[in-house]
Amino acid sequence: MEYTFKPKKFYLLTLGFTWIFWIVAAILSHFSTNESDVFFALAMAFMFVGLIVPSVMAFIFVKKSGCEQLKRDYKEKIFGFFRITLWKVILAILVFSAVIFASIGISLLFGESKNQFGLVEGFSFSIGGMPTLLLLIITALFEELGWRGYAEDSIAQYCSWFKESVIFGFLWSIWHAPLFFIQGTYQANILAMNPWYMVNFFVGIIPLGFFFTWVYVGNKRSIFACSLVHFAVNFLQEQINMSQNTKCIETFVVSILAVILVVLNKDMFFEKRHIGNILG
Repeated sequence: MEYTFKPKKFYLLTLGFTWIFWIVAAILSHFSTNESDVFFALAMAFMFVGLIVPSVMAFIFVKKSGCEQLKRDYKEKIFGFFRITLWKVILAILVFSAVIFASIGISLLFGESKNQFGLVEGFSFSIGGMPTLLLLIITALFEELGWRGYAEDSIAQYCSWFKESVIFGFLWSIWHAPLFFIQGTYQANILAMNPWYMVNFFVGIIPLGFFFTWVYVGNKRSIFACSLVHFAVNFLQEQINMSQNTKCIETFVVSILAVILVVLNKDMFFEKRHIGNILG
């Protein structure tokens, strides 16, 4: 039987519950005086629960759908390694690496340091003593289980992948909003530096939505493929010594990349054959 996705309900519940947990986490983090007190521990617990909301919601929506085809498709997207085209995953990582180095190159024209081509000694944030590398892995996995598990397909059933990328990119961007007020997060750190860096963070995620749609559809809608690329993107952003000013330039370069991907993959982004048969 054909399943009708419920994007409005999914996003309202996902944004609503995530924001509730993260707002509580933000309040608790401001009561905390150090990383060993109870307020900090509670803040981190609420932040983690908020992080997994998209994946939990995706699982619930699939489980309660009553559609065996949707359930089978969900499992295959996670465990169906046959969906992955390895060279496309490697290409995606290389493409994003090129975006970073192009952004750094452009930044040199505006007086930024050549040291950006090097690696940083540590990460730009640390939360509760948890290894940042582990946090990056967890973040990529749980986000993709939600976004690619249900969220992206729920919009794409009704429109082209181009329009879906615009809508998803915007919703994905605002989903992060409460993180700017939780002490110790990357988002809170850049807000403390300059509010314009927060604006850049929001804007930069939207064209990134096109990049991940390209990865997702190009790998037969594989969650695992997107998780690998998502982790690689986060890792590169953290380990390459880019300044926040350069990350503003990066937003411009990613936007150009989005245009190039759309132009080179018009049949992917504008075809509507998948609509009504997203599980096919």
